[in-house]
Amino acid sequence: MKTVRKDGPVLGLKSVSHAYDDAYDAEDPRDLERFKPLTAEEVQNLRRQQPLLSVWRVVLAQVMVGLAVAALTWLLTGKVSAAWSAAYGGLAVVVPAALFARGLTSKATMLNSGTAVFGFLLWELVKIGLTIAMLYAAVWLVKDLSWPAMLVGLVVTMKVYWVVFAWRNVFHPAA
Repeated sequence: MKTVRKDGPVLGLKSVSHAYDDAYDAEDPRDLERFKPLTAEEVQNLRRQQPLLSVWRVVLAQVMVGLAVAALTWLLTGKVSAAWSAAYGGLAVVVPAALFARGLTSKATMLNSGTAVFGFLLWELVKIGLTIAMLYAAVWLVKDLSWPAMLVGLVVTMKVYWVVFAWRNVFHPAA
């Protein structure tokens, strides 16, 4: 089923003639003729080019970045309380992310695609809830809490996800 409008253009395409070239329709016999399954060698090459990410390596990277932010905060401010605040901000990302990773890699969430989707949503909600609870509890858990330092630790540690996607091969487990 193509996404060609009655008035002609396809979303993002200039003309209808190009729409056929860029859109794939599994029910169109012309598209079925153009379809070519990958060979085992092509699949292997594709997997080498686009390796799977290890969730635990992402969590480890977050731990390392959180510790680095805390150390850098201590060096820049000279205050141990600011370093603890930054470390707690990183911890507010790492602990929920580790719980999320554990939940996603459990056998219960890998039974079928339905349980995988449900498990993802459930553990994402748990992760968000735990992060909010940890931020709320920071006032009582961290002595002389520095909110700016804690938020810097939180945001920088959270941005590790984007770094991991950019440097995907670095975080890929050796094949």
